Amino acid sequence: MLNLFKKLHHKYVFLRRIDVLSNQIAIQIPDNINLLDIGCGDGTISKMVLDNKKNITIKGIDVFARENCAIPFKMFDGKTIPHTDDEFDATLFVDVLHHTTNIKELITEAARVSKKYIIIKDHHYNNALDFGILKFMDWVGNAPHGVKVIYNFKNLDFWKTTFSELGLEIENINCKVPIYPFPFNLIFGRDLHFITVLRKKEL
Repeated sequence: MLNLFKKLHHKYVFLRRIDVLSNQIAIQIPDNINLLDIGCGDGTISKMVLDNKKNITIKGIDVFARENCAIPFKMFDGKTIPHTDDEFDATLFVDVLHHTTNIKELITEAARVSKKYIIIKDHHYNNALDFGILKFMDWVGNAPHGVKVIYNFKNLDFWKTTFSELGLEIENINCKVPIYPFPFNLIFGRDLHFITVLRKKEL
């Protein structure tokens, strides 16, 4: 059963997802920046962002080593980012934070190594049905690959409150990310996904 889900997900979701996300992120992020992709995986999305936006540079870190990572890459322990304060113009999380139990601490670390911007792609839910759909999506997309799923999804109020508490202003937010084709978008799309560009507040 898992192999079947893996094949279907790769064919109908995975390839479209990386294409849509790389395009949407490239559209939303500022020009002329150096960026750190936190939890970069194999670097495919960041590499595609670079293909769409030539005037930026991207490095990555992850808790797992990928043999053929598409961008320059370092290992990290999932807690402390192995870079100095203000080393980058921006940091990026793509569907990483709901896999962690230390969301606020990781965003704080991302803000430490970033001069100005933190970009986040993640999920939010409005009710129990949304939460159940997100759990199913996460299981289908990750369990077949051996990725641990903890379903640490949050509602939009949590995200906005957390950003404010950590001294981050929402520069823009997109809750209409067209990852799924019709008719799957009616169930799995809607406004369950968001991409936001956050700016560190001036001290």
